[in-house]
Amino acid sequence: MSTAIATAPSSSTSRSLRADDLSVESDRFDAVKAASIYRQHGCLVVRGLHRAYVAEIAADVAQATEESWAGIGQSRKSEEGWWLHGSLFIPGPPNSGRDRQLMLVGLSYRRSAAMLRSAIDERTCGLAAEVLGPNVELMDDGQVVQKEPVGGHAKWLHQDSAYFQHRDQGPFACLIYLVDTNLTNGALHVVPGSHQLGYLPHVDTSSHLGLPPAEWPMERGTPIIGKAGDAIFFHQHMVHGSPANHSQAVRPVCIHRYRAIGDTIIAHATTAANRAHNGAESAEKREREVNRLVVHGRRPLV
Repeated sequence: MSTAIATAPSSSTSRSLRADDLSVESDRFDAVKAASIYRQHGCLVVRGLHRAYVAEIAADVAQATEESWAGIGQSRKSEEGWWLHGSLFIPGPPNSGRDRQLMLVGLSYRRSAAMLRSAIDERTCGLAAEVLGPNVELMDDGQVVQKEPVGGHAKWLHQDSAYFQHRDQGPFACLIYLVDTNLTNGALHVVPGSHQLGYLPHVDTSSHLGLPPAEWPMERGTPIIGKAGDAIFFHQHMVHGSPANHSQAVRPVCIHRYRAIGDTIIAHATTAANRAHNGAESAEKREREVNRLVVHGRRPLV
């Protein structure tokens, strides 16, 4: 038995925690209480926090999805799949008859005003400051992950630190459901307390980096069933994932990532092989070249 399994939160412990145990309501929002739940479990659900932004973001996602498929002939092959202006196609679901499916929609703060307004939401940024400290920046330009209907990709249990491990606390991620989400269309699953394990070795899976599926089956996670506009926050080491979408409609989510100003990436990867070859020196060099948008406090001049 591996060390990770010996020290990880047990399956029974994870299952005994329900989504309600991790949740607060946005109309009774208390940042201090919310941050306390986050620190204890490594994750937090704020019901309805981004409801006001969902319709506009979803409309932008739908339009960007159409544009991505229209331009698929111009996509560029890479080890992750096929890229087109920030959209990522991966091989189609087994037995689907489709050779590709859209995994990442090329929408960002530079392409969607609604997405940017959501990212700088006052309560969200205040919560980020409660967790990370007074000076907070956006880690990147935002992300939209989409599961296509009738078999759209599963994202196996993993840690975000496999893709962009940080030197300090790392990103405070905010995943927003853009449609009502349940067990049929691919609800996010989290393993409460797993952030305390630190970084765990990952392997290549059908959805890029993931934890060994035999040791970390989806059933270890607590499913977060929710409404459009619900926001799920989680730590860089929080083990999380989502099953395939077996519904008849797309299942998109929007993700914002916040971090303390001064924190930096020490390892960056999309596959097990390139993680082994992407050292801290090159990752930190990339970080020094970027000043991200400040959403709380300020960035010191020196």
